[in-house]
Parts: sequence; structure tokens; C-alpha cells
Amino acid sequence: MIYLQLFLSYLKIGFFGFGGGYAMLSLIQQEVVVSRGWISAAQFTDIVAISQMTPGPIAINSATYIGYEVAGIFGSIIATTAVCVPCFVIMLSLAKFYLRVRGNRYMEGAMAGMMPVLVGMITAAALLLMFPSESDGASFIDTWSWVIFGICVVLNTLRVNPILLIALSAVAGVLIYV
Repeated sequence: MIYLQLFLSYLKIGFFGFGGGYAMLSLIQQEVVVSRGWISAAQFTDIVAISQMTPGPIAINSATYIGYEVAGIFGSIIATTAVCVPCFVIMLSLAKFYLRVRGNRYMEGAMAGMMPVLVGMITAAALLLMFPSESDGASFIDTWSWVIFGICVVLNTLRVNPILLIALSAVAGVLIYV
């Protein structure tokens, strides 16, 4: 039964998680933390952090990790497959359709209308990670987190390599929190 729940949950995430990884975070969090209770809010935050540092999309990385946590290796395979199937089917279907309507003013208008929604979903995901609700537990954000965040924002605007920023943040975390 758990395998079916994993499959259906990640199939839903795959079908309705428009806008990529960051936009999907609130949907993933709602499904695996709030609705199913498979992991805690703190574990979810850790998964997001690890998914940022590992290669691949966040939805696939989280599916692999959460599937493993919930039902072992087979659960990991099921969740990862389920989150990939919708994208594959939709992209295969839409590619042919898009080639026919590319340049159509209605299609261009629809695409332009979706952009603000995606920005809003990404913002909502960031706020969920920074300020979880009372039932989710305490926020992982403290004074040092804001300092690291601020430094990274400044360095990012100066075009410092993101991989270097991640490595420096990890070193700062070890020095501050260990």
C-alpha cells in the first residue's frame, strides 16, 4: 500500500508541479510533510539543502530521498519514476503541439500570463522554508543564517561562481554550528 501511495503522491507532484524545482517545493512540502507526514519540516529543509548541492532537479532528488526514507530502495525507485513520468508524457505531447502554434499570439499571451504565477510559487516556497507554520516546528533561520544569506546575495550580484558560494557556505556552517 505504501508503494502505491508513494507512486500516486509523486505522480501528482509530477503532473501539477509546474515551473520547475523551486515552484514545486510548496507542493512537495504539502504532500510529504503536511498531508502524508512521511518526514518532518526539519527533514524537508535538509532535503532541499542537499538537493541544491547535488546534481539533478530538486523534484527528482527529493523523490529519491523521500522514497528511500519511506520504503527503502524500491520506494526510491517508485517515487523517482513517478515524478518523471508526467514530465516525459507532457513534454512529448506538447512538443509536437508547440511546434504548430509557436508564434501564435494567444500562446504567447498564455505563456506571459503564467510567468507571474511561477514567480509567486517560487516566493511562496522560499517563505515556507524561512518561516514555517507553528505546526511545522521552529524555523532553521537564525542570525548567522541571515548573515550567510546576505553575504551570498552580495557575492552573487558580483557574479561569484555559485559552486564556490555553496562551498563557502558549507565551510561557514561548519565553523559556526559545529
